[in-house]
Amino acid sequence: MPRYDFRCRSCGATFELRRPMAQANDPAVCPQGHGDTVKLLSTVAVTGGAAAAPQAPTGGGGGGGCCGGGCCG
Repeated sequence: MPRYDFRCRSCGATFELRRPMAQANDPAVCPQGHGDTVKLLSTVAVTGGAAAAPQAPTGGGGGGGCCGGGCCG
């Protein structure tokens, strides 16, 4: 279930809620009980090491083209 970040305009608290995507824009009440909240824009960072790109086979044969099978040109 996705997590959504909110900030309370009354007390300034920032909090997160887990809720279905269908309820993403529903109003939220802060932990202090205030109802004047705003959903924050979330950013997603995907990190990790990338593996080396596969090398094309060497030593004859084959073809190029879109699929490398020689059928395209």
